[in-house]
Amino acid sequence: MRKMTPEDQARIASAVAAAEKTTAGEIFCVLAPEVSDDRETPLVWAAATALVLPAAALLAGLRPDMLTRLFGGWTVGHATAIDTAIFSTLTVYIALQAAVFILSALFVSIPPVRRALTPGALKTAAVKRAAMDQFMSHGLHLTRDRTGVLIFAALAEHRVEVIADEGIYKAAPNAVWDAVVADLVAGMKQDKVADGFVAAVARVGEILSNHVPVRQADTNELPDGLTILPKR
Repeated sequence: MRKMTPEDQARIASAVAAAEKTTAGEIFCVLAPEVSDDRETPLVWAAATALVLPAAALLAGLRPDMLTRLFGGWTVGHATAIDTAIFSTLTVYIALQAAVFILSALFVSIPPVRRALTPGALKTAAVKRAAMDQFMSHGLHLTRDRTGVLIFAALAEHRVEVIADEGIYKAAPNAVWDAVVADLVAGMKQDKVADGFVAAVARVGEILSNHVPVRQADTNELPDGLTILPKR
């Protein structure tokens, strides 16, 4: 993803300022490089692999005594040595499980692999939580007429969220917010994040001006610029 330049940020700030000239609503933009490190993903995949792979090998014909011979174990010559052979085989099996677990966890911990193997539902939930955290922490729910709108994009997760406060959400139909999301997603897909934000801001400005027109003595309650969250 192309790095956001100062010029890109200035374009977004100008778009927000222009949109808010026609409305009493407030628009706030946030860009997150990544909202979650999905620490549980490597552990879940490693545990599943460690359980399934050795068992699958046994079903495929790998015999326990082959494990001990493979690692230099002794063959059983007397009945009294059976317990020792079983213990040796189990030890090797557990060691193989541990090795599979560690190797799988290390592999899945590689960021692109981890993101690819994290279920989409978990990514969506994480982005929703992060967006709502930003909505609340920046006080969009405290604007005078409850007409704040957050435009949020998570780069690593390839997901966006648009959150409108109750003052404007009740006034505008749901379909208009889908169009805002589509504008932002289109920009991200083309590696033109700034263009996506500018288009989304312009559309939100149209929605707000239609339902929350500008009033006299209106004040700018939130910063116009793009907020970029630090990398995790």
